[in-house]
Amino acid sequence: MKHIINLYEHTNDTARNNSDCPDVVLPEEIFFTISVIGILENLIVLLAVIKNKNLQSPMYFFICSLAISDMLGSLYKILENILIMFRNMGYLKPRGSFESTADDIIDCMFVLSLLGSIFSLSVIAADRYITIFHALQYHSIVTMRRTIITLTIIWMFCTGSGITMVIFSHHIPTVLTFTSLFPLMLVFILCLYIHMFLLARSHARKISTLPRTNMKGAMTLTILLGVFIFCWAPFVLHVLLMTFCPNNPYCVCYMSLFQVNGMLIMCNAVIDPFIYAFRSPELRDAFKRMLFCNRY
Repeated sequence: MKHIINLYEHTNDTARNNSDCPDVVLPEEIFFTISVIGILENLIVLLAVIKNKNLQSPMYFFICSLAISDMLGSLYKILENILIMFRNMGYLKPRGSFESTADDIIDCMFVLSLLGSIFSLSVIAADRYITIFHALQYHSIVTMRRTIITLTIIWMFCTGSGITMVIFSHHIPTVLTFTSLFPLMLVFILCLYIHMFLLARSHARKISTLPRTNMKGAMTLTILLGVFIFCWAPFVLHVLLMTFCPNNPYCVCYMSLFQVNGMLIMCNAVIDPFIYAFRSPELRDAFKRMLFCNRY
């Protein structure tokens, strides 16, 4: 977000010098390459679900929602690089109205990527919970109609929230709201996991009779959640430190890793499709048929 970047760039020089931590600068080519790979990989996921009717189920629709979130995160960085390139070439007036508007739109995509990932992972967790503990009623509870309605509401809410957060991003309450969604998602999924564990202890025999794919889906969610936390948590911490202790030498030392934290976010979009392919035989077969033009 440009407000985050602007605040970071104007961090007190004295505090930065006292931290003894020089800024870690990564080549823009690395960001661009990772972003392009992330978009292509997640696009393949979307096309695989669209082209294969056996994949058009609620679970894979939720995965598509997560893939779209990852694509937005990658597209954000590509558009930002293009905007910077045009400005450096003199085609855009620095701090002009067009650049400001374009910045806001790109920032919305970034916030939308985070919000979309949070809600997509949460709804996948709820789906896995129902799959395991309400297996017989699953198809009557999680219908395609309800799935589409749920995803529509989620993305409408995320879009509205993203626009609001960008408009009021310079206010501390907005920053707190932005960063609080991350731990709230973790608490929600942790509560589901604890409940699942307690129910599993009391229904061990019933759980053991469930199809293996149901339990495998829960493990896939765990891996996706772990990768999401690893890739996004450093940036969320960066935002909090920059808001509440921008001049503290220790905070400034951590904030010198700003570009590294940004690269981790880009890597999340690259890693997720590999998790889908590794954990789902159906998606893996669909990928192979697409890549080898149905000759596999």
